[in-house]
Amino acid sequence: MPKVEAHANGSFCWMELATTDQAAAKHFYSTLFGWTPRDLPMGPGGSYTMFQLSGEDASAAYTMSEEERKTAPPHWNLYIAVASADETAKRAVELGGVVIAGPFDVASFGRMAVIGDPTRAVFCVWEAKEGPGATVAGEPGTACRADLYTGDPARAKQFYESLFGWKISPGDRGYRHIQNDGEFIGGILSLEPGEQAVPPNWNIYFLVKDCAASTAKATELGAKVYEGPRVVEPVGTFSVVADPQGAVFSLFEEHA
Repeated sequence: MPKVEAHANGSFCWMELATTDQAAAKHFYSTLFGWTPRDLPMGPGGSYTMFQLSGEDASAAYTMSEEERKTAPPHWNLYIAVASADETAKRAVELGGVVIAGPFDVASFGRMAVIGDPTRAVFCVWEAKEGPGATVAGEPGTACRADLYTGDPARAKQFYESLFGWKISPGDRGYRHIQNDGEFIGGILSLEPGEQAVPPNWNIYFLVKDCAASTAKATELGAKVYEGPRVVEPVGTFSVVADPQGAVFSLFEEHA
């Protein structure tokens, strides 16, 4: 399992669960993905849980504040690597986005900002210092891609291409592929009329060996299945689920 030393600018570098029950989340994800939780002190009486695979950082979790709970349900935060959090936040505003929080330093690990795109989907940017983000990739239990669900894919395309230098190209059935420096990292999908009650969002995919088995296991652990397992040839099989607290994510099994 090779260690990831750094992430290319514009790539998805970190995944962070915002939850209402950190203890329950630790049990759910540790059982589902084989993650080992390691708690780090964070503020008065709180902790930041690092989820690890073979001693390397795969993702994290924290308990949402009362203020956060008023504006958002439990969810996964997606971090995108940048050279400068300050410059990226400034550019995002120029492109029609909004800075929700930051930029601010996270101890000596890095500098970040929370940004809303013009279609209202939220993401984070990460300027690495001592903390590169995820230090493991390409293994079951690691994040492998992310898809943006939005009511205005054309506006989103313009924003993200200008902000990160991504190349976003059309695929089958309205799917738009995202490439960062030639690497396919995710896509953009349009929220259909019947889905407009769902706010625009980034959905993170985690690798698994067997999507059907992992989906069944997630269900046994209290998850709700929204879609799948669904086969998309020749790419793979995926499902969309929500953990017991309601945070949505996807399971993805690559086809050889």
